[in-house]
Amino acid sequence: MKASTTTTPRRPLGLWLGLALLGLVAIVLATACGDDDDVAPTETAPATEQPAAEPTATPTAEATAEPRAEDGRLGQLHANAAAFAYQAGKRGGTLTFAIISDPLTFNLAIANDATSSGVLGYLFEGLTEVSWLTNEVEPSLAESWENSSDGLSWTFRLRDDVRWHDGEPFTAQDVAFTFNQIIYNDDIPASSRATFTYRFLNEAGEWQTARMSVDVIDDYTVRFDLPVPFAPFLRAMGTPIYPKHILEQAVADGVFAETWGLETPPAEIVGTGPFTIETYEPGRQVVLKRNPSYWLADDEGQQLPYLDSVVQLIVPDIEAALAAFRSGDTDIFGIPGKDYAEVSPFQQEENFTIHRRGPGFGTTFLTFNQNPGTNPETGEPYLAPEKLAWFQTTEFRQAVSHAINRDAIIEGVFDGLGYPQWASISPSAGDFHNPEVRRYEYDPETAKSILDGLGWEDQNGDGFREDGDGNPIVFTIVTNEENSIRTEALALIREDLHAIGIDARVESLPFGDIVAQLTATYDWEGVIIGLTGGTEPHGGINVWHSSEPLHLWNPNQSEPATEWEAEVDRLYIEGSQELDHERRVRHYHQAQAIAAENVPLIYTVLSERLSAIRNVFGNTTPTLYGVFDVRFLYRLDE
Repeated sequence: MKASTTTTPRRPLGLWLGLALLGLVAIVLATACGDDDDVAPTETAPATEQPAAEPTATPTAEATAEPRAEDGRLGQLHANAAAFAYQAGKRGGTLTFAIISDPLTFNLAIANDATSSGVLGYLFEGLTEVSWLTNEVEPSLAESWENSSDGLSWTFRLRDDVRWHDGEPFTAQDVAFTFNQIIYNDDIPASSRATFTYRFLNEAGEWQTARMSVDVIDDYTVRFDLPVPFAPFLRAMGTPIYPKHILEQAVADGVFAETWGLETPPAEIVGTGPFTIETYEPGRQVVLKRNPSYWLADDEGQQLPYLDSVVQLIVPDIEAALAAFRSGDTDIFGIPGKDYAEVSPFQQEENFTIHRRGPGFGTTFLTFNQNPGTNPETGEPYLAPEKLAWFQTTEFRQAVSHAINRDAIIEGVFDGLGYPQWASISPSAGDFHNPEVRRYEYDPETAKSILDGLGWEDQNGDGFREDGDGNPIVFTIVTNEENSIRTEALALIREDLHAIGIDARVESLPFGDIVAQLTATYDWEGVIIGLTGGTEPHGGINVWHSSEPLHLWNPNQSEPATEWEAEVDRLYIEGSQELDHERRVRHYHQAQAIAAENVPLIYTVLSERLSAIRNVFGNTTPTLYGVFDVRFLYRLDE
C-alpha cells in the first residue's frame, strides 16, 4: 500500500496566472458575464493525478461550434500553446486594466466574489499551480511530491527559497496552519472548506464527513493523509497558503473573519506572490507593485516578475471599461460580443489584437429563491409562502426556461458571439461537459401550456396569471447594475416572461448588495448572476452540494430538501473519489442531466471569449486556457 510514486515535475518556468480560474478553486460569484480570464490570476492548479492520471481536458465538438468562425480555431489554440517558448524579457513598465467593482475584502480565505479573488490572486500562491498553456499541474511553493499507491497519503517537499512579503521564511508550518486553523476552522467561513470536506457512507448507509490530516514533517516537508481517495487532489493543492506568523493571533482571538478588511493598510496584506498591494483607492484603483524578493527567475537567472506594477482601474460599468481601453488608458480588455464589430476594425490603428477563444468557462443564469427559512432576527420568512411555492415548483422553472429566447439574447446582446447554455459545465471544460442534457428550446406556447397545467391562469383579464389560490404571480428579478450585458439580457427575459403571463419586475443593484442577499440576508426573489468556472468539475461542489453556502437557491441544508438534490450530492461526492477518468466523467454527466431536468439554475448564454491585448507585450499567445503568465509578461515599448 505504501509503494510510492515520486513526482518531481520540471517545467518551463512561469506556468502561472493562467488567466482563467482553471484550478480546483471554489467557484465564486462573478461580477461580469462570461470569463474575465484575460486579467484574473488563478489561485490554484489543475492536476495530472497520481497514481491514476487524469488527462488534460479535451474540449468537445460542441465547444468548437462557434458562430461566424472558421473551422480549426480550437486546433489553433492548442498549436499556439505547443509552439510557445518564453523569451527573456526586461524589467519595467505597468500592466493596466479595468474592473467594474471594488473588491469586497482583502481576506482571500473568505472571499466569495471574483473581484476580490482577482486582486488577491497576485499576492497568494499554493503548493501547485496551473499551466495556462497545457492545463497541467506544475509545482509552485512545493518543488516535488510523492504519494502512496492507494492515493491516500501525499508528501510534499517545499521550496526553501520562498519568503513572505515581510521577509519571513515560508515553511511547512504555514501550510499546516492554513489547513488546520483556517480552512478546517468551523468558526471561519472559509470558501475552500467544501473542497476539502470528504464524505463517505458508513456501514449503516449514512453519509459521514471527515477531514484530512495535515502534519509537519520538518520545516520544508508536509504530509497530507486523506480519509478517502480524492481524484483532483493535486489540483486542490493550488489553494492559497497564508502566513502563520501574521494571522495566528487573529485566529486565536476569534477575529479572523474581520481581519484583512478593505480598511487594512496594504502593507499588512502579506503573501508570497509576485506582487503586493501598494495602494487601494476605493472607486478609483488598486495598484500592485512588484515583489522584489520573489522566488522565481527566468532561464537566464533574471528575477521575476518583469513588470514593476499592475494597476486595476475601478470603473462604474462595462461601457466605461471599454472606453478606457479604446482611449489607451488600459492594456487589456475582454470585448463584449455586442462591441466586437465596432471595435475590431480599429485593431491596427489603436495597436491591439483581439483573440477569439471560444465559449467562456463561467456561467450566467436566472435562479429563484427556494429558501424556506426565516430571518433569525425578525422571525419572518425570507419569502412570502405563495412565492416560495411557485419557485419550488419544477414545472414553473421549466416553463420559464422554455420562455427565454436565448437566440434573441445572443443576437441582441452579444451580436451573435455567444452560445445557448444548457449544461452546468461549459463545453470548453472538455469531456466533463455533457452535451446531451435536456434542452429548453424557445417555445412560449409550451411554456404557457405548462403553466395552464398548473392551474395558473389569467383570472381577471389583466394579462398576467394568478396561481390556483388567486395570488398574482408577480416577483422581482435583480442583477448587478455595473454589468450592462446582464441588465440588457434581463430586459429581454422580462419581455419573454410577460409574454407568457408572468409579471416579472426588474431591478439593478450594486454587485456587493447582491452578494450579501445571496450569501447572508437571503432576502431576494429572483436574480441573474454568474459563477466562475474551470476544467475541474469538483470546483462546483460548493454550489451543487446541498449543504454548501453557494447552493444559491436553498443553501446550507442539513439534509437534502429533494430527492434529486440528494442524488446530485452523491454524484459529486463519488465523482471526486473516482480515480478512473471515464467513470468520473459519467458521474458528472449524470449530475448535469439531473440539474438540467430540475433547473434550479436556468442557464442563459455563454459568451465568446474575445481577449483584446495591446501589442506592446512580450511572452503572450492565445490558448484555450489563457493569454499570458503575468510574471513573464514584459513591455516591448519600455
